[in-house]
Amino acid sequence: MLKQFLLISVLFIFSIDKSNAQQISSKETSDPKEKTAFQTGSPWIPEIDVRSDVAIVYGIGDRQRMTFEQRVKTWRDRGYTTYFMTGIAWGSYDDYFLGKWDGKNHLGDGQVDMKGDTIWHGKNIPYVVPVASFIQYMKTGVIKKVIDAGITSIFLEEPEFWARAGYSAAFKNEWQKYYGFAWKPQDKSAENTYLSSKLKYHLYYNAIKQVSSFAKEYGKSKGLVIKVYIATHSLVNYSSWKIVSPEASLASLPGIDGYIAQVWTGTAREPTYYDGKEKERVFENAFLEYGSMVSMTAPTKRKLFFLTDPIEDWPRDWKDYKQNYQATFTAELLYPTVNNYEVMPWPERIYTRPYKLANSDVKVLIPRYYSTQMQVMINALNKMPLTNNYISGSRGIGVLMSNSLMFQRYPTHNGFEDPQFSNFYGQTFPLLKLGIPIETVHMENLSYGAALKGIKVLIVSYSNMKPLSAQVHQYLANWVKQGGILIYCGRDDDPYQSVMEWWNTMGNHFKTPSEQLFRILKIKPTTENQKFKVGKGIVYVVRKNPKEFVMEANGSNQFVDLIKQAYENDAKAGKLIYKNSFYLERGPYDIISVMDESISNKPYIIDGPVIDLFDPELPVLTEKIITPGHQALLYDLNRIQNKKQPQVLASASRIYNEVVKSNSYSFISKSPLNTSNSLRILVPKEPKSITLTDNKGLEISGTNESWDNESGTYFLSFDNNPDGIKVKLNW
Repeated sequence: MLKQFLLISVLFIFSIDKSNAQQISSKETSDPKEKTAFQTGSPWIPEIDVRSDVAIVYGIGDRQRMTFEQRVKTWRDRGYTTYFMTGIAWGSYDDYFLGKWDGKNHLGDGQVDMKGDTIWHGKNIPYVVPVASFIQYMKTGVIKKVIDAGITSIFLEEPEFWARAGYSAAFKNEWQKYYGFAWKPQDKSAENTYLSSKLKYHLYYNAIKQVSSFAKEYGKSKGLVIKVYIATHSLVNYSSWKIVSPEASLASLPGIDGYIAQVWTGTAREPTYYDGKEKERVFENAFLEYGSMVSMTAPTKRKLFFLTDPIEDWPRDWKDYKQNYQATFTAELLYPTVNNYEVMPWPERIYTRPYKLANSDVKVLIPRYYSTQMQVMINALNKMPLTNNYISGSRGIGVLMSNSLMFQRYPTHNGFEDPQFSNFYGQTFPLLKLGIPIETVHMENLSYGAALKGIKVLIVSYSNMKPLSAQVHQYLANWVKQGGILIYCGRDDDPYQSVMEWWNTMGNHFKTPSEQLFRILKIKPTTENQKFKVGKGIVYVVRKNPKEFVMEANGSNQFVDLIKQAYENDAKAGKLIYKNSFYLERGPYDIISVMDESISNKPYIIDGPVIDLFDPELPVLTEKIITPGHQALLYDLNRIQNKKQPQVLASASRIYNEVVKSNSYSFISKSPLNTSNSLRILVPKEPKSITLTDNKGLEISGTNESWDNESGTYFLSFDNNPDGIKVKLNW
């Protein structure tokens, strides 16, 4: 009915205006989209009216003298679709923890470390061991209330069990039930650590399975279709930060509809080793984090939102935030199969809290130049298309990863160490730094045919993970026999090789998991580097742990040479191209990142005319030069879809109600209060006049305007207003 009404309205405009008036964008009352979102614990206030499609309302409790239902209503009244998010491992659940819910105090359900200390997320908010009572509370005390409020999309955030935890009475009880024998302290042996982590993994898998199933069934009883998503850090980050979570296994649960990939400066700036040096490598790390989330979800066809954050949890300065935001933002855009985004978490934190200026102790609210740039970027996400284009570089090289990467990170046993998660980065950074868009492959998804689609060379190591079933090896062996090239790297000398697992129980007597893989492949590697023909494929065995490739200066040279040989000669996949950049074309957008520590210090040059979307002035450039260590997001004016159609090409606001006539173009612009708008507008000729009016019809002054004759675009800047400013250009 609504679509019919809009169509009739447009036809009516044509019938009464003979000057070719055209309504070119739908009104805010049209069917809601769910492409972009942000999460907030705040009710609506004008300073944080980001204008994404969805407001994810956080937390079930009362805030600022408002009930949860009232908070939700403030966002709905402003035209937002509303979702809900809450922590599944922690939260402001005082009614549960302090005994109001069932008459029992549950602070003892918290995760406890070796010293006997509870691991806290906040006051009266422990990280939880998800025992049966907590799961029941999540169902009836949280999820039921949310669905009763009319919300049909629920996000369960951060199912996290700290690797250093595992010493509480609650956990010991769960151990006994799961394993059938008494708890063993994880600090005493590698096997105990592995078993402890495996149980932590299972506990949150079970909790999410039960809660998501309840949400679906309860919604169904009310005639509602409920969607449940997991908001989670990447497997790369959790493994690096020594946290255990179900991760990839959840993608196959019928109760899970998708994920938010929680990647941002705070995760991506974790220092890493490369060429013997430890330092922050934000773009490269973010690229791998987002990639691991894509490989985790793509084979299962679950919806995936990419998150990035214009600031981060840790207090820094605005210059630092801006630089690293550009790096992570570029990394997410380089994945062409994803175009759903959480544009920011906590806008109230970004817009209303002061942080330091660079090289100063002075704290200020977000500078106008940065809020304008940020809003240009997030409004580009509202239009960001999917594309069949690929990121530049030699494709088809993958690295196998598994949830078990989280199982052997803490504590250290028998002198075995993996500093800064270097066994993973040793398999990825040497290629990524050469401009090769390395992919990750999730072991848990090998049963899906799409998991290894397009992979020509697969790098595997059991130095920092272990296969969770013998079936994994059957999938790998079948792939090799059909022509795949597998490169196995590892000395198989870590203390986790002999933990109690399938390869040494249930009638199996293999000393290491790789021994069982080699048995299926019918090869017998020694301690030397070797090459084997297996069916139509090839297996290389390299007797080095991958961390050696990055923790030692020039440590990756032989590894890269081997990859080149495998790719070009064995896989016959074409020339392995080395470069220092990545480039992707998405509709009119150019996305570029140029890396340092690479094959050269050569800059990447884009010919114009392009609009620089990282510059709040939105300049039209005839050429853009991107130097190593920097990124760019550009709008290519040669790829405008309809050059005869007046349109806003870039804006630090969201655009509504566009109307085109033969000699005018008008629209309504909305964005948060106390921010400045910048717009680059395509019009057929230089405007003779421009008028701006607020939502009450009062004319607005104080604009900054300029005409670029070469590109046929008009620059306009003024103060934003979430109630809307109507802009009309006449020519």
